[in-house]
Amino acid sequence: MTEYTKPIPDKTPENAPFFEGALQGKLRLQRSISTGTYRFPYAPFDPIDLSTDAEWVDVSGRATLWSWIVFHQVYFPSFKDDVPYPVIFVQLEEGPFMMATIPRDVKVEDLRIDMPMQVEFEPATEEFALAKFRPINS
Repeated sequence: MTEYTKPIPDKTPENAPFFEGALQGKLRLQRSISTGTYRFPYAPFDPIDLSTDAEWVDVSGRATLWSWIVFHQVYFPSFKDDVPYPVIFVQLEEGPFMMATIPRDVKVEDLRIDMPMQVEFEPATEEFALAKFRPINS
């Protein structure tokens, strides 16, 4: 594995289940025990009933592409060698929205609004994996 030089989110006791799942190739979300509502990113309470009781569960990893943008300008020095690069916005089958990117072998010109996608994880370090979404059937 080559050295990963881009920023990595902080792993905390509250969000650790998400990152541990990613290392195992699983997308994990918080789910409210009282309402069944899924949430991402981590939140300390349910937005519907303000309950603090939640559990982390493996979810399908299926999503629908809502939008994307291609960065042509270098906003972050660690991404300078990647320009241009896409950032996508998907709605997970379970409801929450998520920003991510696509695998290197997927072409931006093949993306279409409302296309079905599936998460996959790309190891970045021994302790961190990146969620990326691939169009289903590509």
